[in-house]
Amino acid sequence: MQVIASSRIVRPPLAAVAVGVVVGSLLLLGGLFLAWVAFATPIFTGMSPTAARIGPSQMAIGGLVWAFTLVGPPSFAIVGAIRLGLVARALTAKPAVRAMNRVADQLGDEYVVATDVRLDGRVLRNLVLGPFGLAVVNELPPPAVTRHAGFSWEVQKDGRWAHMENPMQRTTRDAERVRRWFSATERDYVVRVYAAIVSVDSAIVRTPTCAVVTAEQIPAWLASLPPSRALTPDRRAELVEQLRTIA
Repeated sequence: MQVIASSRIVRPPLAAVAVGVVVGSLLLLGGLFLAWVAFATPIFTGMSPTAARIGPSQMAIGGLVWAFTLVGPPSFAIVGAIRLGLVARALTAKPAVRAMNRVADQLGDEYVVATDVRLDGRVLRNLVLGPFGLAVVNELPPPAVTRHAGFSWEVQKDGRWAHMENPMQRTTRDAERVRRWFSATERDYVVRVYAAIVSVDSAIVRTPTCAVVTAEQIPAWLASLPPSRALTPDRRAELVEQLRTIA
């Protein structure tokens, strides 16, 4: 299997990284500085009431002083450390192994996979060229972070559930984008465009326009698609070059 990797490396925006580092560093250093002020200098202890008999207002002031002394420094330091940790994880995280890569050794040289193809402002995770024509193969997040009821889908991000575009409908629309891209260039032949999502969720049912397969079923599903007589070696080579331009 030949892979046409995307030339666009997905990295966090430089401005977001810079802001995260600056804010995290300020919070962490601020927490350490407040701890030093609280325990190594007499500033806060001097603000505490020292009279033998204190009134309600003095008790309130003393409580606020010690509450800030005990809570403020560690809170600033912990939040700053977490912020720096998130930035470091975003910069060093390795992308998960794609389903197409896991079955690459089961696919012959007649298959070409273009990754992260951008069409009409949308990114298609995998666009496969084979003897059958073209196929859009999208992958779903793990079932542990997704849930669905009917046509409504949600994905968990940072501990919260957020709306997610219906993957079946999205993949079908992605296949239609590929058809428009193919027909935008005048050709004397037509190839079929298929669609599938990769998921281990048995509750997802295929539709007439989108198949549902596991990663292990990808080779068998591709082999089951009827070959296209219009896709001659020369036309296939032409499509490979065009895939390079959009990857």
